Amino acid sequence: MRPLVRAASFLVALFLATANLAAAFAQAPAPKSPAPAPATAASAPAPAPSGPAGALPAPALAAASYVLLDMTSAQTLLAVNADERRDPASLTKLMTAYLVFGALRARAIVPSQMVTISEKAWRAEGSRMFVEPRKAVSVDELLRGMIVQSGNDASIALAELVAGSEGTFVARMNQEAVRLGMTNTRFANVTGLSDPQHYSTAADLARLASALIRDYPEFYPIYSQREFRYNNITQANRNRLLWIDPYVDGVKTGHTEAAGWCLIASSLRGDRRLLSVVLGASSDAARASESQKLLNYGFQAFDTVALYQAGKPVTTLPVWKGTAPDVKAGFLADRHVTLPKGQASRLSLSLVAQERLIAPIASGERVGTVKVAFEDKPVAEFALIALEDVPQASFLGRAWDTVRLWFSK
Repeated sequence: MRPLVRAASFLVALFLATANLAAAFAQAPAPKSPAPAPATAASAPAPAPSGPAGALPAPALAAASYVLLDMTSAQTLLAVNADERRDPASLTKLMTAYLVFGALRARAIVPSQMVTISEKAWRAEGSRMFVEPRKAVSVDELLRGMIVQSGNDASIALAELVAGSEGTFVARMNQEAVRLGMTNTRFANVTGLSDPQHYSTAADLARLASALIRDYPEFYPIYSQREFRYNNITQANRNRLLWIDPYVDGVKTGHTEAAGWCLIASSLRGDRRLLSVVLGASSDAARASESQKLLNYGFQAFDTVALYQAGKPVTTLPVWKGTAPDVKAGFLADRHVTLPKGQASRLSLSLVAQERLIAPIASGERVGTVKVAFEDKPVAEFALIALEDVPQASFLGRAWDTVRLWFSK
C-alpha cells in the first residue's frame, strides 16, 4: 500500500463550512478480561466516564455498565464496563426475536399461523402473556406477547415452533451470536431466566440490538407498541421512555435479581439513530432516567456527518494492463462519521490505494482505503470500492504495461 497524494478539497470545504461539526471519535476503555461468571446487580458502581477529547463532559450514570452507540456511523460514543459479563435478563429475547424474524422472512412460519401451546410454555416462570395449554395462538399474537409483554411463555412457544424444542433453538441462538461477533455472550435459554451459563455484555447487546433494527426494519415497529391485550388481560410495555420521549421507538427492558434493572433504548431524531444500553440500574425509574441521560448526551454533544454518498466517485486510481488507464472508486453505501461539536478543523482524511491495480478489475472490488483521523488518532476506516469494471487489455497492451512496470521498479 502507498499513500496517494490526492486533493480532497471538496471534502475539507464541506467540513469547514458545516456548522457545529466535530472531529473526534469516542474511544471505549480498554476491554477487561471477562469474569468467569456473570456479574451480579450488587457489582461496584461503574467508574465516571471521561468522555472523548473535545466533547461535552460525559454524564456519570448510576448503572453497572453502559454503552452509547451511533447506529448511523456505527461508532461507540461512550462505554463503561462494556465488556463485563452480566446477566442479560429479558434482553435475551432480542436474540429470540431475531431468529423468529428470520424464520418469518424466510416464510418458514407466517404471522397468521396458529400455534398449539405446550405444557412447558404454559408453565414458564416469570413474566407471561398468559397463554393457555393446548390452546391455539397465532404467531403474530405470540410475537407481541414476547416483545410488548415480555412473555416467557410466548418466547418458549415461538422457539418450539421454529426449532422443535427450546434446546435446539438455544443452539441456534449461540450460533447466531458467534456470527454477529458477540464474543462475550452465551445463551442457556430463550427467556433470560438466570443461569450460570447465561451471560452477555453491554457491548454485545448493543451489537445485537443494532443488528435487529438494521436487519429487520419491517418487524422493528412492534417494539414501539405501548400495550398489548391478550386473554382479556392488558399489559403495558415496560419501556417507560415510550411515554416520556417522543423520539424513542424501542427496544427492550429486562430485570432479574442478578441483573438489576436493564434497558436498551433507541431514539431516532431526523436521520440519526442512537442506541443506549444500560445494565444494572437500581430501579425501573432509574433505568429509564439513566438511559434518557445517555441518549440526550449523544444528541447534544455530537453530530453525525455524511462523508460520502453511495455510488458517487471519490477519486480515480491508475490501472495497469487494462482497457482503461484508471478506475473510478467510491463506496457502495453512504459513509458517515460521528464527531464532537465544533472540532471540524481537527479532522483529517487520507486515501491509501493498493500498490498496483492490475486488470481485470471488477465493480465492487476493494481498491483502497479511506482513513479518518482526529489529531493523528484513528476515527474510522472505510474500504474504497471500484465503481466500474476494467477488463484486461489486449496482448499488446498488457505487454506494453509489463515493460512499463518493469522499468518503474
